Amino acid sequence: MISTIRKRVSPVKSKLPEVGISIFSQMTALANEHGAINLSQGFPEFDAPDYLKSQLNHYVHAGQNQYAPSAGIPNLQAQVAALIARRYQVNVSGQEQVTVTSGATEALFVAIQAIVSKGDEVIVFDPAYDSYEPAIELAGGKAVHIALTAPNYQIDWQQVAASITSKTRAIIINTPHNPSAKTLKSDDLAQLKQLLEQHDLLLISDEVYEHITFDGFAHRSVLSDPELFARAFVVSSFGKTFHSTGWKMGYCVAPKQMAMEFRKIHQYVTFSSFTPAQLALADMLAEQPEHVDELSAFYQHKRDVLVNALASSRFELLPSEGTYFLLLDYSAISELDDVAFCRYLVTEVGVAAVPLSVFYQQAPKDKVIRLCFAKENQTLEEAAKRLCQL
Repeated sequence: MISTIRKRVSPVKSKLPEVGISIFSQMTALANEHGAINLSQGFPEFDAPDYLKSQLNHYVHAGQNQYAPSAGIPNLQAQVAALIARRYQVNVSGQEQVTVTSGATEALFVAIQAIVSKGDEVIVFDPAYDSYEPAIELAGGKAVHIALTAPNYQIDWQQVAASITSKTRAIIINTPHNPSAKTLKSDDLAQLKQLLEQHDLLLISDEVYEHITFDGFAHRSVLSDPELFARAFVVSSFGKTFHSTGWKMGYCVAPKQMAMEFRKIHQYVTFSSFTPAQLALADMLAEQPEHVDELSAFYQHKRDVLVNALASSRFELLPSEGTYFLLLDYSAISELDDVAFCRYLVTEVGVAAVPLSVFYQQAPKDKVIRLCFAKENQTLEEAAKRLCQL
């Protein structure tokens, strides 16, 4: 008889013990379960431009289905550099400074891994995109949270200065800001620059909504300031710009030496990104540059449709200066906390929203939720109709 010796398999020790399923996945699943209108997860209801899709199809059938160069297709790098020159009057080297990534979240992850070591601290502003802290922790660092509060969500730069220690390595900013829909102004960037220079810090600038600003609010890109850019990774998103979030295409622009360190890690994360999409995006940027220029007006109309449809509601609507999100204060409607209120909206009202507290390390007492207005007008109007009944 052959005896079998079974060894006890040790369970995997979690590197992210506090992390669960994202709120976006939770709310979308709940919306699907209850047949609710989904204004929670930030993706467009409408499709990518026809020309972009046709070019993708063209390159797939033309056999362009193998690895791209790790840093990106040269023509796409060049088109990104041309876009930066046109929008921000700044010259960068596409070949040496633009790295194409599998979405902006990958770019953020790689940038963080490139500069954060064990024991380092990185300042983030809550409410914050939920990928920042896990990436910092996986690099051995610690996220230092500075809370911004409703209704203005303004950064207190004196508080930032007081939070900087000998361990601080970098600051992460996001403008236009998800989820507050606020934009950083020139004075913000001036104070940021002073702190970075004073303490010799690095910067990660999350600018995925850079082409979506409203009411004359100009996007202040870190790319436009040579002294800021000299210390920065600037992250952008093709998915947000071209209504194609499922393609997971983004890019990072950085000074040459920093881009080199970024690419060392990028090559071992995804190596390279979707080849036919890169070729199609290069054509789209070259042949239909007006798409980028028209985004602000396109989304401002969407915002205004939702704002006007909610005008008779009991919600207080907070200003949306950019992104495709709108914040609503429901203090006059319910005493529920925001997570419970969002569940109530899905199950009883038929509209899915996102609670703002999940974007904080320590949840504030604000009663604020986020709606996504990257939807068809009739979807926004029907959702608002339901919300106006509260």
